[in-house]
Amino acid sequence: MNNYVFKEMIIYLFNEVGLEESSIELGIKLSMKYKTPLPILLWSYGMLTIEELDKLYSFLFQKMDK
Repeated sequence: MNNYVFKEMIIYLFNEVGLEESSIELGIKLSMKYKTPLPILLWSYGMLTIEELDKLYSFLFQKMDK
């Protein structure tokens, strides 16, 4: 995932999903520590519902196609 798509994902999580900045930061730290994709980590820790995870992946696939 390139930096542009990663930044867009962070903006999406903040604006569309409504995650707090601190939750996103914690997710990023844990994602790096456990070498787990951020969306999966957020879902596994209950920060995203399965529906939000699906919408996030749809959003990311659209961004990666461009």
